[in-house]
This record gives sequence, structure tokens and C-alpha cells, in this order.
Amino acid sequence: MKLSLIKCLLPLSASLLMPINAHAETAVSGADTAWIMASTALVLFMTLPGLAMFYAGLVRSRNVLSVLMQCFAIAGVVSILWLVAGYSLAFGEGNSWIGDFSRVMLSGVDRDTVSGTIPEALFMMFQMTFAIITPALIVGGFAERMKFSAMLLFSAIWLMLVYVPVTHWVWGGGWLGEMGLYDFAGGTVVHITAGVAALVAALVMGPRRGFPTTAMPPHNMTMTIAGAGMLWVGWFGFNGGSALAADGNASMAILVTHISAATGAMTWMAIEWIRFGKPSALGVVTGMVAGLGTITPASGFVGPGGALIIGLLAGIVCFSATQYIKRVLKIDDSLDVFPVHGVGGILGTILVGVFSATSLGIFSGYGFADGIATMGEQLKVQLTGVVTTIAFTAVVTWVILKVIDALIGLRVTDEEELEGLDIVCHEERGYDL
Repeated sequence: MKLSLIKCLLPLSASLLMPINAHAETAVSGADTAWIMASTALVLFMTLPGLAMFYAGLVRSRNVLSVLMQCFAIAGVVSILWLVAGYSLAFGEGNSWIGDFSRVMLSGVDRDTVSGTIPEALFMMFQMTFAIITPALIVGGFAERMKFSAMLLFSAIWLMLVYVPVTHWVWGGGWLGEMGLYDFAGGTVVHITAGVAALVAALVMGPRRGFPTTAMPPHNMTMTIAGAGMLWVGWFGFNGGSALAADGNASMAILVTHISAATGAMTWMAIEWIRFGKPSALGVVTGMVAGLGTITPASGFVGPGGALIIGLLAGIVCFSATQYIKRVLKIDDSLDVFPVHGVGGILGTILVGVFSATSLGIFSGYGFADGIATMGEQLKVQLTGVVTTIAFTAVVTWVILKVIDALIGLRVTDEEELEGLDIVCHEERGYDL
């Protein structure tokens, strides 16, 4: 009897003596799962209705519905493509350049499949919301003049040929990630790709009728400010959720995100106040978005002091970029996607190489990642990521636009542009009072 009891107790005692984290790699954390579920909702909220309302208020009243429609349609198209093959090619093993087809239609993924400490289905969904907002950001570069059919085709192709490969390079086990690139939540993957694509689209399509001599002010700043507030709140999921855990790293990411947004908004407001005599509501929300975009790649690697400086530089540099693009180069990037998101993404991706260092006193980093130890070496990696992302995005985007233009045409006619895309593309009006 005693012998049989000992035999029964031996496996139990052995399991108790095992290290606590022995099964941690396959265990789902309830806290992490709950936080990433909330973050997923927040990031989708950034696009619908956040970005949609932010952009819709900035265009003229005859195009408000078209912008809302474009953001909604992109959400639908990208969701389907991400399920079918986008997620697999971005995060499948593959090689250094592109993933494989092991996760097509979520093959091999069920309710119990785990990615880190969360279900893989949730990780896939969280990443889907990033894939949705990135082509939606590009809408601001060609707003008020692209055909709806051309927009849909461009967004679908661009997602698969630009966004998916760059995502794999940085986050899916590709060559930039292996080099040690710091991009916590999408400086290269989201903001540089979207900003550069918007600039290329603006150049290929040409300016709106009347630009730059005709004033084209936002038709509804109330809508824009409401959308901007949704973006600010949603960005906590964007950056904080990228920690993929409910921990101190996520908490710090949310804090530095907020500090940079606030500093960017106040900096832009101050510049306008000094230069033009009055601060504008448009300026303060644009500065906020610049601060958010610039802190994004750095949000998991810097502390509050670094975030304060990054937000300050975001306000100064992005404000200067908007003035230079529109007034000097006279490029009609309709809603300032490149000078705010593109320049902000470039600036933030470079600055993370500086402010993630541990030897800057009050600006010291938080969670300085393992790998490249010196600031100089890290800056080389960051610059490599910036340059290659810009070059790849610009070339592929240009080719996609040229092919679509040859097949179905990109622009509506001058008469249709004058009438407005709401009626021309959708036979509906945003306002019917």
C-alpha cells in the first residue's frame, strides 16, 4: 500500500519541483489576452470612426461622404485579404524577405493555438487593425480626386505588395528585424509606408483643380476635432498594445505616447500663435497627430523625458514640412499625410536610436533592447530601415499607380471633381438639409 502511494506521489512531487515558467511558453495569460482584445478594439476605433471623421471634416462638403466611404471600404477589403493570405505572408516563417503560406485562411489555427501569451487568432486580429489603418492613411494624399474603383484596387494591391513585405521585414522575422531595427509600433511599417505612398500618389495624380491658388479650407472642423480625439485615445491601444502584454512596458508606452501627443500639439499651437498671431484648432490637432506618429516607433524604448523632446521636435519639424511641401514644392498632398505621418515616422525611427540609449540622464531609455549596444551602431540600423522602406515603398507605389491608371484610370474628370465625389461615385450626399 505504501509503495503504491509513493508511486502515485512521485510524478506530483516532480512536477512541483519543476521551474515555475516551464510551461509559460504555451500558457495563455488572461490579463494579456484581455488587454490585447481591448487594444484591438481601440486600433480599429482609430480608423472607424476616428480617422474617417478626422479626414472627412478636412475635405470640402461635396466630398465628405466619399472619404467616409473609402475608410469603411478599405476596412472591409483589407480584413478579407489579411485573412486569405496577408497575415500568412507577413508573419509566416518564409525567409528574410517574405513569409510563407502556412497560415493561409488561418490554416492550423484554432481556439487553443497560442502566440506568446495570447491566442494566435487575437494576435492575427490585432495585426489586422494595423493593416487596415495604413492604407486608410494614404487616402489623405489623393482625397477629392481619385475614382472609388481605383482607390479600392490600389489599396488591395498596395497592401499585398508594400505593407505585407515591410511588415515581414520588421516584425515577421525578416532582415530588418534580424539587424536589430527598433520599431515598436509602426514607424517604418505604418507611418513611413503610408506617408511615402501618399506623396507618390499626390505626385502621380497631380493637384486638385484650383490648387494652390484657390482656398480649400476644411468644411467641418467640429468633425475633424472629434475624429482627432478618437485617434488620441485609440493610439493607446496602437502603441500600448504593441507590447503584446499587460505589463510595465505597455504602461510606459501609453505614458510616452500621451506626453509626445500633448507636446506636439502645444508646440504646433505655439508656432502658429507666434507666426500668424492666432492659434488654430486645425493646428493643434495636426500637431497632436504629428506627436503621436513620431513617438510610435520609439514608444516601447524611451522614457518620459525622451518623449517630451520627441514631441517637441515632431511639432517643429512636421510643421516646417507641411509649409515646405505645400508652399515651396506646391505638392497637393491634400491632407498632409507625408509631412505629418511620413516625416514623423522618419523622425521617430531615427530618434529612437538616440533616446533609447541608457546614458542620457533624465532622457534615459526604458527597456533598452538586447542587441546593438552603441548609439552609433543603432543609428546605422535605424537609417538603413528608413532608407530602404522609403525607396521600396516609393518605387512599388509608383508602379502600382501607373498600372492602375493604364487599366481603369485614376482620376475623375474635371467636371466630376467640381460636382463632388459624393454624387459622382456614390449618388448620395453627405448633407441634405
